[in-house]
Amino acid sequence: MTEAIASEHTSRNSLLMIAAGGVLSGVVTPLLPQLIDRIGGGPGDLRIALAAIPFAVLVFIVVRRASANPWWAALIAAVVTMVAFVCAVNAAIFIDGQANGADKMMRNILAGLAGGFTGSAVMALGIALLPAGPRDAVAWLQLLVTGTLAGALMALDNALDLDLTSVLYPVWQASVAGRLAMALRRSSI
Repeated sequence: MTEAIASEHTSRNSLLMIAAGGVLSGVVTPLLPQLIDRIGGGPGDLRIALAAIPFAVLVFIVVRRASANPWWAALIAAVVTMVAFVCAVNAAIFIDGQANGADKMMRNILAGLAGGFTGSAVMALGIALLPAGPRDAVAWLQLLVTGTLAGALMALDNALDLDLTSVLYPVWQASVAGRLAMALRRSSI
């Protein structure tokens, strides 16, 4: 019994540390484009992917520690995360363009939901295919729902006219990283 309580306490502490890492990476993420813009050249999608490096590092750590995957699989998960970030940004831009004529707040909510869904779906699919990735659809569905709903915070960022700070990134990255850790742990139990 004591072992189960200690395990639950350790698990809760590690989830809090992962969430803190998500908040930290989410604070750094909107600051990176300012630095990346000073670097000349490079296609737009590569520049967007570079902004995802802090969250990709967190995903690398989570996959490495919370699963039985080898180091190279954690590296692939980090690359998948960067691809997911690019896909999410492009999906949000596309939906924003398709909703042209709608109220700005509605466009931002729809674009945020689309970006959150796309980013979390690409991550879930890519990481589920890793050698020790869980094949449990419920775990990935929880990540997908969390990422989609947190994506709606894009409207709050735009309503508050946030540029170098964000509500979306810290909340999205903390919640998705936590759900990822829970999905990976679920497969190892």
